[in-house]
This record gives sequence, C-alpha cells and structure tokens, in this order.
Amino acid sequence: MSQPIDVILYFNFRSPYCYLASKTLWPVVDDYNVNLIWKPVGGWNLRSSPDRAKKKVPLARQDVARFARRLQIPLNPPPMETETTKAAVLSLLAEEKGVLREYIVSVMDKEWAEGQNIGEQEILFSAGERAGLHRDDMQAALDNPDYMQTLEANVLEADERGVIGVPTFLIGDQIFWGQDRIEFVLEELDQLTAAQEPSS
Repeated sequence: MSQPIDVILYFNFRSPYCYLASKTLWPVVDDYNVNLIWKPVGGWNLRSSPDRAKKKVPLARQDVARFARRLQIPLNPPPMETETTKAAVLSLLAEEKGVLREYIVSVMDKEWAEGQNIGEQEILFSAGERAGLHRDDMQAALDNPDYMQTLEANVLEADERGVIGVPTFLIGDQIFWGQDRIEFVLEELDQLTAAQEPSS
C-alpha cells in the first residue's frame, strides 16, 4: 500500500471561508490516502487585523453568501465579537478523541449556520456534545495550558511556512490558500497518488 500523503490544514473557526471549507474539504480525506495534519489557530491569527476586517466585512459577506447559495447551505453570520480561541482548543481535544470531523462540522454549523456566538462556553459545549465530546473533558481541555501552547506554536509555524490566511492547505512545498482552492488540492493529490503507483 502506498504511503499516506501529508496534508497540513491551517484553520480558524472565525473565518467564514473556513465555514465553506467545512462543507467541501472532506473528499481530501475520503478519496485519498492522506494524513491530515490539523493546525488550528485562535483569535485574529491568520486573519485580517480588526481594523482591516471592519472594511472587509461587507465585501466578504457578499462573497461568502454567493458561495453559500451555490453550495445550498445556510449562512447566518455570528456576532462580530465572537472569539474562537476556545473552539480551536477543543478541536485539539476532538482530534485526540477521534471526532475531529464531527466537531468541525458541528461548531461551524452552530456559528455560521445558526449565527450563534461560540465564544460563549455553553454554546460551544453544546456544539462539542453534539460532536461526541463530554463536558468534563472539554472543561479539562480549556484548563490545560498545553493546548494553548499548541495553538501558539501553530501560528509561529504558519508564519515560517509562508501561510498568510485561512483555510490553507500545504502539501509538500505547495501552498493552497482559500476554500476555493480545494479543487487544486484534489488535483495535486491525484498527481501524487498516480506517481506512487507502480509502473506496469
């Protein structure tokens, strides 16, 4: 059997483009032999600064609404003050528990489909429980500084690798920035998979 292909994914739960990606990225793991390397970040990391974001919001919301209509998914933006660092922390727990996919979908739906503030712990825990996490485990994760250190390390690593936004996929030296680049990720995986096949 061929070796799994490493696919690194940088992700911020506050990004509407990550919400779109949460609906379209799964062929990457379903259709190919890949090792998805999950790299969440929190706060404003890998996003526009707050001042720049204020100017971008009207344009971004029009843009994301077009994609949402195409994908036939609901779009109800959360409150502007939503802070997603806790959501990123709990995603690391979800990965450990084997429910990362369920968690990503649940949290992003709670935030971007239902318009709820996942920075509020009760709302976030509700989404986590829907994905299969236990409340006590979630509380323990939020109290564990190691998870926050992982988020901080992800930010530094992203900068070293030239990542400037989310979602970003890395395969080898190839950087794919944006949910609308997922088709190029799949093309890259097609090529790498074909290259691994023994010649006849």
